[in-house]
Amino acid sequence: MELREYLRVIRKQWMILVLCMTATVAIAAVMVLRTTPTYASKATLFVSVTQTDNSAVSAYQGGLFSQQRARSYADLVRGEAVTRAVIQELGLSMSPSTLGSKIKARVLPETVLLEITVTDTDPARAQRLTGAVSDKFATFVQELERPNPEAPSPIKATTIDAPTLPGAPIAPQPSRTLSLGILAGLVLGIGIAVLREIFDTSVKTAESLSSKTDAPNLGVISHDPEAQSNPLVVHIEPRSPRAEAFRQLRTNLQFVDVDRHPKRIVVTSSVPSEGKTTTTCNLGLTLAQAGQRVILVEGDIRRPRLAEYLGVESAVGLTSVLIGRIAPQDAIQPWGDIPLQVLASGPLPPNPSELLQSRAMEMLLSELERRADVILIDAPPLLPVTDAALLARMSDGAVLVVRHGKTSTDQIETAIGNLAKVDARLLGTVLNMAPAKGPEALTYGYGYGYGIEPGRRRSKGEGVAA
Repeated sequence: MELREYLRVIRKQWMILVLCMTATVAIAAVMVLRTTPTYASKATLFVSVTQTDNSAVSAYQGGLFSQQRARSYADLVRGEAVTRAVIQELGLSMSPSTLGSKIKARVLPETVLLEITVTDTDPARAQRLTGAVSDKFATFVQELERPNPEAPSPIKATTIDAPTLPGAPIAPQPSRTLSLGILAGLVLGIGIAVLREIFDTSVKTAESLSSKTDAPNLGVISHDPEAQSNPLVVHIEPRSPRAEAFRQLRTNLQFVDVDRHPKRIVVTSSVPSEGKTTTTCNLGLTLAQAGQRVILVEGDIRRPRLAEYLGVESAVGLTSVLIGRIAPQDAIQPWGDIPLQVLASGPLPPNPSELLQSRAMEMLLSELERRADVILIDAPPLLPVTDAALLARMSDGAVLVVRHGKTSTDQIETAIGNLAKVDARLLGTVLNMAPAKGPEALTYGYGYGYGIEPGRRRSKGEGVAA
């Protein structure tokens, strides 16, 4: 991934970054609050060698010897001999190993200076412990380096910087801990966002959709959170960008096959909730507004929604005609003042697939074809049931509605495979519910100059024929 792609992912998944950073900062804050303040006191010792003469060579050799000895002493400061002597002198109720864990010693580079640091939860006690450790270590060095009890020690450790009284704790460090929490949350959030993007197989662009289907993408419809309550956007808001997108879909559909204009068109999807019924209604409206005679057929006789969206009666319809209870011309209902007619579902049958693949269905489509220029069939999704594939086989082709960011490539491939098994033709696809804002917003090319008057949004029933 390039930097631009990473930035796009971060903009898209910004909520994950915020949640991760909030979580890590909260953890860091809890750590700061639950950590007991710790103070550090320091003392500096000068390690020297007693010189037998005052020559420069002797002084140089003594200095090298002192440096070597100081490096060895850094490990002895925490030893049991020193810590036990300090515990006895101060009357402490801790073990030598516990006291040793509080002591740190280091030799300043290229010097004979030994720096001793003791940490404790009480600043005064830390100072007192540092002083005692320094004194006991100096005594320990003289006893260790003395060749015999009667001779003086050639090595001497002298305290040159007395233990300091710490004014502020060395731990916790709120600013540092919180900064690390923010950094950790940022890294974690970016990692999760990138992994989600890598493993996300949903379709997000018209180009990727066309490459997966080998069929043209006929339109991109933006997402409208009020589409469920106001599905007929072409009728309610004819100047909106979404309405213009449906008109663009109508135009592209007319150019799918200029030599053999498809008349029987099935509108379906891979899975439920992809907007196929809304697409069918608005496409039918745009075709009728262009002067074509359109019949909308509610081919989804399992979960019908088309009659509800259009506001027509659904008690009599497709199933009533198929079982011979009523003639087609008596079941078809006109809609509005445009050449649009609706054949609702009728009573829901126990055997939808058998009815849809019957000889009566084929005869009905032939009858409707004589009455209209275009027949749009709202069919069920392809993956749960076989109804849409059966209807597509009787038609000139199918239009597959794909939901942006939800429908996976596997679902699309399976849906296309179901059409291919019955030798049904895929006319094209529609990318539905695409974001209108944000990093993934797609440009439609017809956004300017369109839109309903500010502050006005028509109600669902305004101007809708019943």
